[in-house]
Amino acid sequence: MSKRMDEASKLVEAGKLYDAKEAMDLALKMPKAKFDETVEMHIKLGVDSKQADQQVRGVIVLPNGTGKSKKVLVIAKGEKADAAREAGADFVGDDDMIEKIQRENWFDFDVVVATPDMMGSLGKIARLLGPKGLMPNPKSGTVTMDVTKAVAEIKAGKIEYRLDKTNIIHCPIGKVSFGAEKLMENYETLLNAIVKAKPAAAKGTYLRSIAISTTMGVGIKINPRQ
Repeated sequence: MSKRMDEASKLVEAGKLYDAKEAMDLALKMPKAKFDETVEMHIKLGVDSKQADQQVRGVIVLPNGTGKSKKVLVIAKGEKADAAREAGADFVGDDDMIEKIQRENWFDFDVVVATPDMMGSLGKIARLLGPKGLMPNPKSGTVTMDVTKAVAEIKAGKIEYRLDKTNIIHCPIGKVSFGAEKLMENYETLLNAIVKAKPAAAKGTYLRSIAISTTMGVGIKINPRQ
């Protein structure tokens, strides 16, 4: 263990479940890295991700954003393409962009937004976009006719949360430089959204565990019964 990690570990009391505000303050006291670290949230749920009726997935716009500017590619034609450019999309096109991805293996973007009429053409590169989590999806709001709203929300800090195979949701909630107040606002917004997304089929304790950590810090466990 590095000296910095050893110092970070000593700040966290083993086995203790912290109050959320106390945990956030502690995370910000961790030995600093040479860059503005991301604060991440990890929530283990009492559901079975293998069951279709127990999926937990959704999108929210964090009130203070994530601190990262995402590059947005919009696949659309005509007026919708023009609207995407006006909204601030980084790349806009239709079949030309699809061919560029297919031919050049180009992935200089973070999110793909597409109008419904372009989804048939996007099917050609689904095997390229899918594994990277880039395939547009109506559930995440990235297949839409309202490209202006989609681009604006992504640029404002829209994130998608979803279960992994171990029934845990991992999400960034901002940067260390945000400070405790803004990070707590993002924390509460994400947690409230996940609580509201509880599947009807979920039985027993829904929030099994919650932890936060900085990119280079150690995990701090939060009392989920709060």
